Amino acid sequence: MTKAGTGTGITVAQADTPAPVARLPRRRGVELALIVMAVLLSVFGYCNVGLAQHDALPPGAVGYGAGLGVLALLAHLAVRLRAPYADPLLLPIGVLLNGLGLVLIYRLDLETPGDRAAPTQLVWSTLGVALFIVVVLLLRDHRVLQRYAYVCVAAALALLTVPIFFPAVNGARIWIRIEGFSIQPGEFAKVLLAVFFAAYLAANRSALAYAGRRVWRLQLPTGRVLGPILAVWLVSVGVLVLERDLGTSLLFFGLFVVLLYVATGRTGWIAVGLLLASLGAVAVGWLEPHVHNRVEDWLHPFASIEAGDGPNQLAQSLFAFAAGGVTGTGLGLGHSVLIGFAVKSDFILATAGEELGFLGLTAVFLLYGLLVERGYRAGLAARDPFGRLLAVGLSSIVALQVFVIAGGVTGLIPLTGMAMPFLAQGGSSVVTNWAIVALLIRVSHAARRGTPS
Repeated sequence: MTKAGTGTGITVAQADTPAPVARLPRRRGVELALIVMAVLLSVFGYCNVGLAQHDALPPGAVGYGAGLGVLALLAHLAVRLRAPYADPLLLPIGVLLNGLGLVLIYRLDLETPGDRAAPTQLVWSTLGVALFIVVVLLLRDHRVLQRYAYVCVAAALALLTVPIFFPAVNGARIWIRIEGFSIQPGEFAKVLLAVFFAAYLAANRSALAYAGRRVWRLQLPTGRVLGPILAVWLVSVGVLVLERDLGTSLLFFGLFVVLLYVATGRTGWIAVGLLLASLGAVAVGWLEPHVHNRVEDWLHPFASIEAGDGPNQLAQSLFAFAAGGVTGTGLGLGHSVLIGFAVKSDFILATAGEELGFLGLTAVFLLYGLLVERGYRAGLAARDPFGRLLAVGLSSIVALQVFVIAGGVTGLIPLTGMAMPFLAQGGSSVVTNWAIVALLIRVSHAARRGTPS
C-alpha cells in the first residue's frame, strides 16, 4: 500500500503485510473417540449376529474387534503424525462403514458355508488401510499428483483395457482372474482418471469457461482445449462398453460432467450431460442384450413370478426391503440370502434394509452423505484449483456409486452390477475406497492448515 509523508509531499511505498493464515483446531482427540465408537458398534453388530444365529457369542469376536481396532488405531496414528489438521470425521466414517460391511458379509457367510467371504474381505480391508497409511505418510502434498496427470491417464486406460482379454464373468468383462486370484482394475482406474480430470481441468479452467463459441446458453470451448480430455473420456467409456460394464461407464460419465461443471461454473454442462447420458442409456439398453435384459427386469420385476419361474434377484431384493419394515428383523434374522449369488456384493444393501430396517438403512445413507459432504467441504476450502477439483471428484465417485447401486437394488433404475463402497464384498473396491479417503484426508489437511496456493 502507499502512505504519504508528513509535510514533505513524498509518497512512500510500503509492502503489504500478508494476512495471517487461519488454522482450524486439530481435533485428533475427537477423531480417536469417534473411531473407538465405530469399532465398538462394529463389534456389537458382530456379536449380535452370533447371538441371533447360535444364541452364543461368536468365537472370533475378540479377534475381530482387536483386528479392526488395531487397523483403525494405526490409521489414526498416521493421520495424527502427518495430517493433524485433517477433517476428524473422514476416518471414523470409513472405519464404521468398513466394519459394518464385514459384519454383513460374516452374517451371510453363516448361511453359505461353502462360500466364506468375510476372512478374505478382512485381508483386503487390511491392505486398504495399509494403502491409506502409505498415502497419508508419503504424500506430503496432494499437488504433487498434478505433475503425473498423463501418467495417471495412461495407467487408467491400460487397467481398463486388460480385462477385455479375460473371460466374461456374469456377462461382463471387468475381472482379471488367475488361479483363484481376482482383481477388478476399473476400481483403481476411476481414481487415476479423477486425478487426470482434476489436473487437466485445473490447468485449462479459464479457457474452458471463457474461450470458444457460444451456442444458445452454453459456452463451447475450443477443440484444442476440450479435445484431449474428451478423447480420453470417450476411449475409457468405449472400452467399458466393450466390457459390458455400464455401471462404471455411467460413473465415469458422471465424474466427467461434474468436474467440467465445477471447473467452468457453467450449468449448461449439467443439462448436456443428462441429455447425453439419457440418449446413451436408451441406445445401449436396446442394442446390448445383457443390458436389455436388466432393463426388462427393471420394468417388470415380477414377470418371472407371473410366468411361474419364481422371483428373480430384483424381486427378492424388493421383498427383503419390504420384510424389513421400519425397524428391521434384526441382524442375523433375515432371509436375504435367497437373493442368490450376488447377495454379498451387488445386493448387500438388501440385507441391510431387511435386518436393520428403514431406520438403519437411513443411518447408512446418512453416513455416506456425511462422507461426501466432508469431501466437498474440503474441496471448497482448498486454496488450489487442483485440490478443489480432486476433492470434489473423489467425493462425487462415492456419491455416484451409492446412487447407482441403491437405485438399482430398490428398483429406481436398472441394475448396473457395481459394488457398494466399503459394504460389499470386493477387494479391489475396498482398497480403492480407502485410497479415496486417504486423498481426501490430504486435501482436507492442506485446506484446514491453510496451505497457500
